[in-house]
Amino acid sequence: TSQCCIITYSCPDMLLRLHSIRPALHRLLGSRATRTIMSATPAAHAPDKPVLQGIVFDMDGTVTMPCIDFTVMRARCGVTTGDILDVINAYPAAEKAAAYNAIAEMEDEALVNMKLMPGAKELCAMLDNACVPRGLITRNVMRSVTYLHEQHIVHAGLAPFSPAVSRECRFEYKPSPEALLHICSTWGIPPQQAVMLGDSIKDDIVSGNRAGAVTILIDYNGMNGYRQETLIGERRPTHVVHSLGELQVLLTTQYTLQPPPNPHAAVMPMSLASEVA
Repeated sequence: TSQCCIITYSCPDMLLRLHSIRPALHRLLGSRATRTIMSATPAAHAPDKPVLQGIVFDMDGTVTMPCIDFTVMRARCGVTTGDILDVINAYPAAEKAAAYNAIAEMEDEALVNMKLMPGAKELCAMLDNACVPRGLITRNVMRSVTYLHEQHIVHAGLAPFSPAVSRECRFEYKPSPEALLHICSTWGIPPQQAVMLGDSIKDDIVSGNRAGAVTILIDYNGMNGYRQETLIGERRPTHVVHSLGELQVLLTTQYTLQPPPNPHAAVMPMSLASEVA
């Protein structure tokens, strides 16, 4: 679409009424499939925990292991200070094209080395089983997102991230909150009940804070030594985690995960879809 978004894999609204037809499901599908379906229905809201109804992921360094050297990228594009995309977009046409070609070469090289972040499959499966949607916003290109989906996400038995927004879309790229607010609108939830998860303070955390979302900074294995109390203003995340496994524990112990009010926004677990098919 003109927004470069992938909006698929709906969780049908009948999931919200499954308890009333459980006997029929049991006769039609058997006990195992019925138990699987019932596990996807909304959990009761624990009143002492804030509700989350959607998680938006960054891609590079969040869903996938970091494999792009951005210092080299900036050098190849002749950018010494400022946001690399902002600086390049101000170049004369020929220099701008050459810089984007250099970026494209590095992004294509990174596809060969792409690996999922440890814990990514487990976290995505947990969210899918809870019918909590997961979207993606990246400053990378849609070709890389498609490669992620085809070679790693679907290959692992998971549904793609949806919506997925790249820098080619009509939205302003991060740190603008525009794409994040669009995803929240698609899901029918207030930004306060969404998470923006990423490894970049200046892009992911600032974007999420400007939108009013819960912001979670992933500092893989503590390699950057980020501490929440040392970050101020719109650069300060709600939480800092060192792995996606730690994030999963955080989400399940400190928040109540619920499907969004828009039933077509949630993701049908691939295992459930295959059982019902």
